[in-house]
Amino acid sequence: MFRWKEFRYRLEELGCRLLRRGLPRLSRRSCVRLANGLGALAYLLDARGRGVALANLEGVFGDRYSPVERRALARASYRNFLRTMLDLFWAQNLTPANHHEWLRLEGFEALRERHAQSPGGAILFCVHQGNWEWASLAFGFAGLPTTIVAENFKNPRLTRIFQSLREISGHTLIAQENSLLRMLKIVKRRGTTGMLIDLNLRPSQAATVIEGFGLKMCVPLLHAVLAQRAKALLVPVETQPQPDGTCRVIAHPAVEWPEGASLQEIAQRCWDAFEPILRARPDLWLWPYKHFRYRPRDAARPYPAYANESAKFTKLLGELAREQNAKAPR
Repeated sequence: MFRWKEFRYRLEELGCRLLRRGLPRLSRRSCVRLANGLGALAYLLDARGRGVALANLEGVFGDRYSPVERRALARASYRNFLRTMLDLFWAQNLTPANHHEWLRLEGFEALRERHAQSPGGAILFCVHQGNWEWASLAFGFAGLPTTIVAENFKNPRLTRIFQSLREISGHTLIAQENSLLRMLKIVKRRGTTGMLIDLNLRPSQAATVIEGFGLKMCVPLLHAVLAQRAKALLVPVETQPQPDGTCRVIAHPAVEWPEGASLQEIAQRCWDAFEPILRARPDLWLWPYKHFRYRPRDAARPYPAYANESAKFTKLLGELAREQNAKAPR
């Protein structure tokens, strides 16, 4: 088993190194075409992921979309994911001088003005929507180098390759484990950090529970902790990949929350900033991902078939409910 894993890891590394050398030589048009083709192929070949995507779409939208429409959305989601990954390798062509040809930045000047007036730093957050890899790179090219929290790959060789790609615009990547103190120091010094907020975490990790599309999601709370403790801006970043190979990168107004809001409430408000975006363009979210892994025991609506009950999840829900009840006016 060990020898097979080592062989597979080396094979994965070789594939990524070939992509790193070969993809930047393609034109943008060819890169987009290749991504669309590979995405359609991945949809056909990845039976497990396709099943997850279709289950998510049915659980979220019910009868709003027909089975044919759900399959089309799942296929589009695969295409978007492959474009995001291939674009990360192609992005070695981007420089401070030419990035404006491909990255259409919106809301950045307003962000700079708000950041200058803020007592803390800024937390740039995305979900797995659009081209989240280029969303990250855009801020570095725009003169806002950021410390990014990223999950390590099981294959450490891939971690090194992807880290080098994600740092080409001046960012610094750090692992998710034990990142809180480092990130807190950065935002207290008015620095900038970035992260994805729709990762599925275990209830025993630094997680909270929010409602996404009316279903429970167990997600990170790191961004909420940083914002609460350092008075940092929480900035939703949306991306819209265009057919011509360009990408709109939109820095939306910072999320507001009332004084005394809990971490769960802050995390919920961050998600609420994105849900209308995802409803408007469901083809750009990562549907093959198990977003709804945990199902409450008293769930009032159906969950995807892969969702399971969990004693730790039930315990976390109880803790959050007691915290909310304690804050309620009497």
